Order: sequence, then structure tokens, then C-alpha cells
Amino acid sequence: MTDSTPDGPHGASPGGPLAGIRVLDLTAVVLGPFATQTLGDWGAEVIKVETPSGDLVRNSGVFRNRGMASVFLGVNRNKRSVSLDLKTPEGAEVLRRLIPTADVLVTNIRPAGMARLGFGPEQCRALNPRMVFAVATGFGQDGPHRARPAFDEVIQAASGLADIVGEEEGRPRFVPSLVADKITGMALLSAVLAALLHRERTGEAQLVEVPMLETLTAFVAVEHQGGHAFDPPRGEPGYERLRHRKPVATQDGWMTLLPYTAAHWRAFFEAAGRPELIEALSVDDPVKRNAQIDRVYAAVADIARGRSTTDWLALCETLDIPATAFSAIGDLPSHPHLAAVGMFQPMQHPTEGTLRMAKPPTRFAATPAAIRRHPPRLGEHTAEVLAELGYTAAEIEDLASRRAIRRG
Repeated sequence: MTDSTPDGPHGASPGGPLAGIRVLDLTAVVLGPFATQTLGDWGAEVIKVETPSGDLVRNSGVFRNRGMASVFLGVNRNKRSVSLDLKTPEGAEVLRRLIPTADVLVTNIRPAGMARLGFGPEQCRALNPRMVFAVATGFGQDGPHRARPAFDEVIQAASGLADIVGEEEGRPRFVPSLVADKITGMALLSAVLAALLHRERTGEAQLVEVPMLETLTAFVAVEHQGGHAFDPPRGEPGYERLRHRKPVATQDGWMTLLPYTAAHWRAFFEAAGRPELIEALSVDDPVKRNAQIDRVYAAVADIARGRSTTDWLALCETLDIPATAFSAIGDLPSHPHLAAVGMFQPMQHPTEGTLRMAKPPTRFAATPAAIRRHPPRLGEHTAEVLAELGYTAAEIEDLASRRAIRRG
């Protein structure tokens, strides 16, 4: 493997701000692995504990070799893979020996399932009182849906997001991205860091629960509560401005053109040769402007057709008005800004060849994030980690013959 070159000032520590933190990652699919990958990007040592059949997402997407598909590669770098059958006494014993070495255990196995395996919060606390136990659930464990399974589409539907996205078509529609998983993953990341900070200040570890439905509902509600932010309601839910915010057609393509402040709107209409619209659309008064935002955006759409995308982008840059052309997914590596900052980095994988990975986007001046480890093959590090726990080569061989572990 060729490691990526860490971003940051010359001589900065390559370890990342979380160097020295050990994370046991008992997560699968996207939500949990997205959170734990970021912990790894930021320097934590992440041990991914998988079943003998591996993470379900290992076969999701495009692959060169089975078990190493593109979605798995996208959320599992900077981890070591240990494959255990926790339903066997020997496999469970390995995890019991790992837990005292960890600062955090992160799981999205449903709580009842973890308890049946012998690794519920209290059981883990008995093994390591200083370990933060973080669980991502589909639904909060104090509600009637607590035992239900949940995936991204379930949460998009239940949270109202699908309703908002499909509103114009008159039927629910999913965002074609795993937004519920990734948004909840970011919340899980934040919760783990907050719990670690509390432990450092007080010495107290704690249970952290991050439920998907509640997390995405809060995310959607920020702007879409609308009139329902008041009791009694002062209008319908939703955010009217967003209902009218659409890509605009230019002479030769499409762009997003977003004057935002009163100064933006005034400058735009003056530069477009339509100064009469400043008064007609009340652009200097945000309340009056927003009350007729459909007419404002309709005027923008009409005006935009008169010039090319390139001309509009040049004008908006001069006027400091937010605007951009649209990027196709396949063109992102050649986007001028992303290319300049080295957003997509090559990595040599021992079995998958050259991979192109989006680098950690957060920048730490003194302790830069970095891609240090390739996404692991299933059980690639089982023998290595067990040896660190004191297992002998003969004991590891015996565990493998009993199928309590799987080696890569």
C-alpha cells in the first residue's frame, strides 16, 4: 500500500487529533462505518469487528473482487478488520479481551441483539468502566418503534424528507443518496467526540444513543417546520423559498444562480439591465421580497436565458453573488477547485489495484487528518490483533479451525 501524504504544515504530526484513541467498530452498512472511518481519518485506531460473512455492504456497488465493492471502499479506510463469530464462546472471548483495551465501542447492532450476544452496555461497562458505548438505532429506545429494523429509505420516508423531495410531483420521492445514513453518521461522530470530551474532563464514560428517525426529523425540521414552529400554527409547514429555488436555464446550459442579500439582488438586476425590478419586486425589503419569492425567481429564470453560463459566472464572480455551473458526478475529479486541492487521492491496494479516494475534507493545522490504511479485506488483521492480545500462533490456528475467527 502507498499511504497518502498527510495535509498540513511541514513538520506537523501525521497522527491526527485523535491519535491514541482506540475504537471498536461493530457497525455495518454505511451509517456506522461512515462515522468510524472519520474517527480513523482523524487519527483514532479503529478495529472493525465483522462476522465471518463480513459487512453486508462489502458486495454493494462496483467491484474487482467480491467483498471489496465500491460502497464498502468508501466508508472503511483507516481500519483493521477482525472477523469473529460472536455466537461462539471462543469468538466472544476475543471481543471480551478487546473491550478493556478500547476507549469507544460503536455499534449499530440493535440493542436487544447486542444484549443477547453478551455485549450490552452494562455488560461492556463491567469489562471496561472507562469505555464510551455508542449505539446508532433506527428509532429511539424509549418509543414504540424501538425494536423495528431501519434502513435509509425507511427513515427518509418516516422523517418527512421523501414527502418534501417529491412535493412537486405529488408523490413521495427518495433523495438518491444515503442521506439518512450519512447525516446520522455525522451525528454519531459528534456524539462520540462529545462523550470522549466529557470522559476526559470528569473520568466518567457513558452510553450514547443516536436514533436515525429523530436525527433526520430534527435535520428536516430546521427550515421545514414553517408555520408549525408556532403553537397554534401560523401557517403551513415547509419553507416557501425552497419550493421555488430551481436550476436556471442559460443560453447554453444550466446553472444555479442565488442572489441572497438585498445588495446581491440590487446588483444582479442592475447588471442584468433590469433596474426597474428592484422596486417592482421589493428586493430591498427581505420580508416583502420573500412574500413574492415566486415572482423573484421567475424573473431570474427569464433573465438567465439571455446569456451563456460562462458569462453569468464571470458576472457573478465580479458581483460576489453565489453561483456555479452544475457538475456531473463523473466530472468531479476534474473540477478546477477539487483538482487544485487534491480532493481525490490515488491509493495502491494490495488486491484491488489503484483506488481513487476522496480525502478527509476537514483540515487540522497541527494534527492533519490522513488516509493511512487501505480498506481491509475481511479478517485481514485478525491474526495480527489476536497476537497483540497475547494469543499464540497455535491458539490462533485452533480458533480458525473451530471457525470462531476468520483470517484474511
